[in-house]
Amino acid sequence: MKSLSYTFSALVTLLTVTNASAQELPEFPKPTKEHLWLKQFEGEWVSKSKASMGPGVPEIECQGKMTSRTLGGFWIVNQIEGDMMGMTMHGLQTIGYDTDKKKYVGTWVDSMMNYMWKYEGTVEESGKKLTLEAEGPNFMAEGKMTKFRDAYEFKSKDEIIATSSMRMEDGKWVTFMTGTIKRK
Repeated sequence: MKSLSYTFSALVTLLTVTNASAQELPEFPKPTKEHLWLKQFEGEWVSKSKASMGPGVPEIECQGKMTSRTLGGFWIVNQIEGDMMGMTMHGLQTIGYDTDKKKYVGTWVDSMMNYMWKYEGTVEESGKKLTLEAEGPNFMAEGKMTKFRDAYEFKSKDEIIATSSMRMEDGKWVTFMTGTIKRK
C-alpha cells in the first residue's frame, strides 16, 4: 500500500511540474512581413519558358506546373513538374526568410541531378522581385562550380516572370532561362 501511495504522489508531482513547465514555455516567433511576402506564391500555376544553352544551340521550350503552399507561415514550398526535351522533371523548392541574416533563404532539389542548391537573396525595394543566388555545378565547364541567380518578378498577383542566370568565368552574368508563370 505504501508503494501505491508513493507512486500516486510521484505521478501527481510529475503532472504538476509538467503543467507548470508547459505554462512557462517561451512564445514561438510569428511570421514577419518578409515571411508574409512569400504568401503570394500560394496556389496552382502553369509555366512556359525558353532555355538557351549558348550561341548556335537552338532554344529549348519547356512547359510545367507549380503547386505552392505555405509551411507554418514561415516557408513557401513549391512543387514543380516540367517537361524538358521530352523528359519529365520533378523539383522541390523551399523559400523562407532568415531573420538573423536578414535574407531570404531556400533550397532546390530535382529529379535530374544529385545536387542540393542553397539560396540566399533579397526582395527589391519595389517589393515585386525576389532574387536568389546559389552556387552550383557549372554546366558549361564540367567539374567546376559557379554562381547562379534565380529571380521571380510578380507582374501581378496572377503572373510571375522567372529568369535564371549564371556567372561566366569572365565574371559576366548570362541569362539562360526566361519564363512566365501564370496562376491557374
